[in-house]
Amino acid sequence: MHRHSACTRRRAVGFMALITVMLTAPLVHADGVMFIQSGAFWMGRDDAGADEAPLHRVYVGAFWLERHKVTNAEFAEFLDARGATCTHSSSANEARPDRRAPEPCEGAPTVIQKIVDPVYGKHPVAVSWYGARDYCAWRGRRLPTEAEWEKAARGADGRRYPWGDATPTAAHAVFGRPYNATEPGEGRPAGASPYGVHDLIGNLREWTATMLKPYPYRHDDGREPFTGTGRVVVRGASHDDPVETLSVTRRLSYDRRRAAAGHHFVGFRCATSDDLGEVAPGGRR
Repeated sequence: MHRHSACTRRRAVGFMALITVMLTAPLVHADGVMFIQSGAFWMGRDDAGADEAPLHRVYVGAFWLERHKVTNAEFAEFLDARGATCTHSSSANEARPDRRAPEPCEGAPTVIQKIVDPVYGKHPVAVSWYGARDYCAWRGRRLPTEAEWEKAARGADGRRYPWGDATPTAAHAVFGRPYNATEPGEGRPAGASPYGVHDLIGNLREWTATMLKPYPYRHDDGREPFTGTGRVVVRGASHDDPVETLSVTRRLSYDRRRAAAGHHFVGFRCATSDDLGEVAPGGRR
């Protein structure tokens, strides 16, 4: 009887340990997207520029966000599937970190056929807001709102960087680099957010679905979904940004621009609110 009780206790302890892991470890879907749980978080900050103030509480529903920025190779697959790219592209069969990717546009005949250098294929792609929006729609997803982006980067504890409050180093992010010196986005697990999302600060800034408006943030005041002619909020940091500009609260904004005049230092990742089904702990890979 005593042996049976000890066995039962061990099973109970093991079960509770498993539950603890599942509650504390970031949850990843087989498709490489991370689960961001619903709830309120602290958005913005008081000790920064006017665009970032005031610090305020915002509720965000549960959603999924891709672990990494979209790469040149992934965007090339999209272009092949769409079957047309804009004629402005200097080299329609290449994707390189020193060139913006070709993008779909009406009536153009060429398509991306390959990634000439496999290393460049793993770098984050730089595209216009339209290209980012269309890629996400092709995947059955969407661009994240700026509130979703900040929650995915910051978690619920009000930290300054995705990894906490420690001063950024090269182990955390790609920053302070020369012009166009991007890197593949999967090599810095120390810089992952509380939800296991990588490369949120550095390498390339990221498009959101939100029109720039002053804080406090409200999702129902016309800032999203973005359909107007205003400026779009861009989050994160680029590879050539200095360390003092890095923060999960930093807000920039750009016009959307046509494909022929996209921003070379802005990439993106996709989000979805759909139920993706089974997940497993594993956010730091």
